[in-house]
Amino acid sequence: MVAHKNIDSALRVSEFLLQIKAVQLSPEKPFTWASGILSPIYCDNRRILSFPKIRTHIRQEMVACVQENYGRPDLIAGVATGGIAIGVMVAQELGLPFVYVRPKPKEHGMGNQIEGVIESGQSVIVIEDLISSGKSSLQAVAALRAQGCMVKGMISIMTYGLPEADENFKKEKCHLVSLTNYDLLTQQAVESGYISADQMDVLTEWRTDPKNWKKG
Repeated sequence: MVAHKNIDSALRVSEFLLQIKAVQLSPEKPFTWASGILSPIYCDNRRILSFPKIRTHIRQEMVACVQENYGRPDLIAGVATGGIAIGVMVAQELGLPFVYVRPKPKEHGMGNQIEGVIESGQSVIVIEDLISSGKSSLQAVAALRAQGCMVKGMISIMTYGLPEADENFKKEKCHLVSLTNYDLLTQQAVESGYISADQMDVLTEWRTDPKNWKKG
């Protein structure tokens, strides 16, 4: 897993996410994830779409990451649902075809898991909004590979940087680049006054063992 090589750019993305409350930090009243994990942080990057200036910035950063890390692919693929809109914008900017990948095949109609036109042998960059464990994102990678595509890598807006995700991406041999990550985002949150140093200690504690945080 690779963080954005330009730290200033990553911190700016972090600041934008905090400004629009795409990322919310609540150490005292933790959120409950769908997995049941209690967390002092909740991320909803779909809010980016409602802010044209920030939406444009994220698109430009994504495009730069594609070009710097992977060159020009044949195809852009978005992970449903969070990666669809930003993936379309990246594909449009690069003048490339776009598809999106469902978590599983449809149970009606054509039964597609991949929506759009793909061909075996195409090189693909996968776009995702957020990486936690990485399992759902890597399901999309597996679906594309099953259709004969060569997945060059994945780009996300943010990653929590959990060890489980590192292991999962390594196991599936999928390169990941993220515009920002948990460490840089929380650093920016302290510097900008969104959270206190004491709250930062709670966020650091959570990252060491998310599954068992606040238990017992």
